[in-house]
Amino acid sequence: MGKVTGFLEIDRQDRKYAPASDRIRHYREFVIPLSEETTRDQAARCMNCGIPYCHNGCPVNNQIPDWNDLAYKGEWQEALRNLHSTNNFPEVTGRVCPAPCEESCTLNLESTPVTIKTIECAIVDRGWKEGWIKPEPAKQQTGKKVAVVGSGPSGLAAAQQLARAGHDVHVYEKHAKAGGLLRYGIPDFKMEKHYIDRRVAQMTAEGVTFHYNAHVGVTLPIEELTAQYDAVILAGGAEKPRDLPIPGRDLSGVHFAMDFLPQQNRRVSHEAPTTNDPILASGKHVVVIGGGDTGSDCIGTSIRQGALSVTQIEIMPRPPEKENKLLVWPDWPLKLRTSSSQQEGAERDFAVNTVEFTGHGVVKKLRCVRVDPKFQPIAGTEFDLKADLVLLAMGFVSPVHEGMIDSLGVKKDARGNVAADTLQYKSSVEKVFACGDMRRGQSLVVWAIREGRQCAHSVDKFLMGKTLLPR
Repeated sequence: MGKVTGFLEIDRQDRKYAPASDRIRHYREFVIPLSEETTRDQAARCMNCGIPYCHNGCPVNNQIPDWNDLAYKGEWQEALRNLHSTNNFPEVTGRVCPAPCEESCTLNLESTPVTIKTIECAIVDRGWKEGWIKPEPAKQQTGKKVAVVGSGPSGLAAAQQLARAGHDVHVYEKHAKAGGLLRYGIPDFKMEKHYIDRRVAQMTAEGVTFHYNAHVGVTLPIEELTAQYDAVILAGGAEKPRDLPIPGRDLSGVHFAMDFLPQQNRRVSHEAPTTNDPILASGKHVVVIGGGDTGSDCIGTSIRQGALSVTQIEIMPRPPEKENKLLVWPDWPLKLRTSSSQQEGAERDFAVNTVEFTGHGVVKKLRCVRVDPKFQPIAGTEFDLKADLVLLAMGFVSPVHEGMIDSLGVKKDARGNVAADTLQYKSSVEKVFACGDMRRGQSLVVWAIREGRQCAHSVDKFLMGKTLLPR
């Protein structure tokens, strides 16, 4: 490393947030970037640790020490090239990834990991600002056609890799714009959508053709794609939400999170709504059921819409404040994490199960009970929560089977995902591949990018007998 004593001399310093009182008034990003000098200082903290476990912590296997060193030396363009060699969309992961790489950092043994995510974001943002990121069309075409169903992070990564290998790639998206959950799930205050538009423009210039409002298996038979294309990639995500089938579930005001969040994203982008039944938190007592990232996004959106109160409940017990480093490092630890949205004014409660929604036509209360570590109700702990709007954010169980998957007849795994291994990504149907959440179940954006890239490697090898695409 360029500064082998950097971790001894320089304290960890990360990006800060704009004050909550300011940021809840708009839907723009509110993370304040570090200066170039501070970013280089933080990169200098990357130590010559011998075995860089951050490589293993990062699903796309970013060469983190390498581009940290390049950033420290001010070689930003080379750092960008290195970063792009493993990650198609670092401006996305630099904003919404939970950074498992930082948990795996050797300095995390002292709870002061290198600010890897911040440095990654600084490198790619500088690349866009300087005009270094340009379309990279293939030098020659293969004559092979590939269809990608779904334009989320896995579908986009696979499409870009295959287009650069010279294939004629067509992406089919059921919505009006590309991005999947990046566009319709993640709120704009976490990631503004012009980052997606910029990549779509780059990919279009590289030869990728996007087909919008094309719902494969519903408005467009999957059989047309398997007949027309040399390979088909299923990258439609895991969109079937986990429901809560308890008394009162049919009351008005109880909604899935993914019926709520896309509506606000469409309002921000001035996209036409897909329903005349708006779901709004304005002037309401909101209860979010589920303690993950989707629940957190519901909190931040509800607060910005003007909710009177927001309460988040979770059936899991409250995690410890800190992990036992010597027991769990370098793996991802279970510990209490507080998101920026939760800091904006939500009440959080743990080990709570909802047993009934009550109200006359419209939800007014939740009947809850506290549970033990085995999720069994504890007698005498029943209580009520006032609620005018309930958002179910308990995760996703599988891809939607009706339509494309059932029509194809692909084999499914025990959890209902499209069955395919991580070596070839082949489904049980000839020339049909699967990647991302559709194959692995709900997961992180960075895992989706990894699977899209690896699936592209497998498809290129299937079509050409060999491949130069990285895995």
